Amino acid sequence: MEFRKIFDTIPEQFDKFRPRYSLELFRFLIDNVSVGPDKTVLEIGPGTGQATDPILMTGCDYNAIELGEHLFEKMREKYGKYPNFHIVNDDFITHDFGKQRFDLIYSAATIQWIPEEIAFSKTYELLKPGGTLAMMLTRADYKTPNEKLYEEIQKLYDKYYKPDIPYTHGSFKYDHASDYGFVDFKEHDFYGTREMDPDEYVSFCGTHCDHIVIPEPIKTEFFDGLKNAVINNGGRIVFKDTYVLYLTKKPE
Repeated sequence: MEFRKIFDTIPEQFDKFRPRYSLELFRFLIDNVSVGPDKTVLEIGPGTGQATDPILMTGCDYNAIELGEHLFEKMREKYGKYPNFHIVNDDFITHDFGKQRFDLIYSAATIQWIPEEIAFSKTYELLKPGGTLAMMLTRADYKTPNEKLYEEIQKLYDKYYKPDIPYTHGSFKYDHASDYGFVDFKEHDFYGTREMDPDEYVSFCGTHCDHIVIPEPIKTEFFDGLKNAVINNGGRIVFKDTYVLYLTKKPE
């Protein structure tokens, strides 16, 4: 199974435990692009809506394309009542959008699953002149708040992190957008904090694609070790998050 399809095996857990993004980030994005009822927007791979609400609630013509069948159904369950909500269950790489063109295309930790040439070439084609491509991701730091806990967790990774499918992603270069005709590439950073108890932390770890494919019984031993590490270090784990927003435009 491809890593980008693995999330579809855990729609309820994914919906409950995947982190949301900074409201400050969305306010900045909405103001920057003037998102509203007169704008047409495409979200690539919305999952279960971690980055959907703030954009959808502007009243824009919201469109999404989701690869996973179960994630697609979860999105329809959550947002199908909104008249400006439209979603298709298909692969962005091969989907024919016809004559549809968008003022904003955005991705929250999704576009990196698409080969760079396709990701940038196709989004460029689908944007209206002057349209914006927005790409978000989260950089999570749990070392700074508790270095002792961090070191214990790293030892567990050294011992147990043995996924059946090796994780080879991570080479996607966001700033390569300029190689495909995009202009005005900029990074904007926003900040937040997450705090979890031991059970919440283990459930969150269970939503990482490369953790889902760790074989048993190693997976259970690994997750039990993570839970006990948090219990033995105050019963809470804190993440200092940096929410990264990359913006770039198709020329007028």
